[in-house]
Amino acid sequence: MAACERTADSGRDSILEPLSFPELGAGSPSTPSVVQYPSDELLVCLFCSESVPLLQKDTLLRHLLLEHKLVIADIKLIANLPRYLVYWKGRFLEQPVPDFCSVIKTNSTGPVEKQEDYFLLCDVLPEDRILRERLQQKRLEEVLEQQQKERDDCYFHRLCLFCSEECTGNRACLLNHMAREHSFSIGLPDNIVYCNEFLDMLQYKLDNLQCLYCEKIFRDKSTLKDHMRKKAHRRINANNHVYDRFYVINYLELGKTWEEVQSEDDRELVDVEDDDWSDWEAHPVSAVCLFCDHQSETMDQIYTHMKDSHGFDLHNLKMELNLSFYQQVKLVNYIRRQIHQSRCYGCQKKFDSRADMMDHVISEGHVMKLPETSTWDQPQYYFPTYENDALLCTLSDSNDDEDNEPCHNEDIPVIAEDISDLKVLKQNSVLNQLLKNRGCFRKDDA
Repeated sequence: MAACERTADSGRDSILEPLSFPELGAGSPSTPSVVQYPSDELLVCLFCSESVPLLQKDTLLRHLLLEHKLVIADIKLIANLPRYLVYWKGRFLEQPVPDFCSVIKTNSTGPVEKQEDYFLLCDVLPEDRILRERLQQKRLEEVLEQQQKERDDCYFHRLCLFCSEECTGNRACLLNHMAREHSFSIGLPDNIVYCNEFLDMLQYKLDNLQCLYCEKIFRDKSTLKDHMRKKAHRRINANNHVYDRFYVINYLELGKTWEEVQSEDDRELVDVEDDDWSDWEAHPVSAVCLFCDHQSETMDQIYTHMKDSHGFDLHNLKMELNLSFYQQVKLVNYIRRQIHQSRCYGCQKKFDSRADMMDHVISEGHVMKLPETSTWDQPQYYFPTYENDALLCTLSDSNDDEDNEPCHNEDIPVIAEDISDLKVLKQNSVLNQLLKNRGCFRKDDA
């Protein structure tokens, strides 16, 4: 969820979407959203007369957060954002916002005048979930209707992207020609929608001397052709999610991309008896330092790095302050947030850059300085600053170490399980004494 904090220098800082640490060896584009095709529709504010074009979506989201303290969850998965906003604008006129939204109170343990309520609109609410599903269904119907029109179109006319061949009749004629003559395939014709727009986009890239696969720009057409031929780049990059809107499979299920749908189909074809995990290799989870970009594959290494390189001892802080697991989570998220916003987490001073902030932290000795507990022990810091922060997965409760320590109380006797002199044990056993006493009683009776 987005979070907002006030600063004396810049007014308000906001994080509208979850941050992520870069993964080792990552080179693919970010996770795709629900496909959205260009539109002239306006996005309207849910509370006032503010409106922006669809392409300026972030501007409206920032406005909702800063001016109205509202956050819309998983906005990338909304199939038709303009209609979604119009619907909730009408509902908010009928009933109060807290009737629909989760309320998150910031600075809950502080003075009342410093507390603020933020509203989260998400699909946990059944009404919101149903609305999202209906918009997705409507979008799918529109796409299938458009696809059918293109399949039935007999007046298609277009030049080949790679030669002067003129293809007429149906789009399948051109797509099959490029696949057969130029080994360039963008998929089966029946799987594609908005075909003309797709081809326009590819033509635009080629006209601008841009490789369709690696997106590099070249100085002339000859160099581009040689590059695409030698590097086998006469194809589109499946990881470029700009192309997702041209494939029907991306509209089938809410929140699922073609990769997820395809993987489900593949799993149904796998014979259970042939499952073989012998070649499976686990990829180590790398934790990132709080202060720099250093990553370590083990937690001991990252703790040692932060202590030796930056003088920050997280384990010592946990023991001194007797922090619970959830307090450790909030502390780590708080420090991550402040450093991301170039603010000293010890004195709250704001800087123009992260480097200036780190110089201040070191020179002023604020590495191990924490503000009052009420500053960072707040509900908003339950939410991770970086959604793939592996450091959070390694935190442990403060009582865990104590539970693992052996008890060294000398007053408690310890009875050994292995006794070598069994004869002595039998002679001195309680059972033996009882038998002797019973024999004495019988003699007395006689």
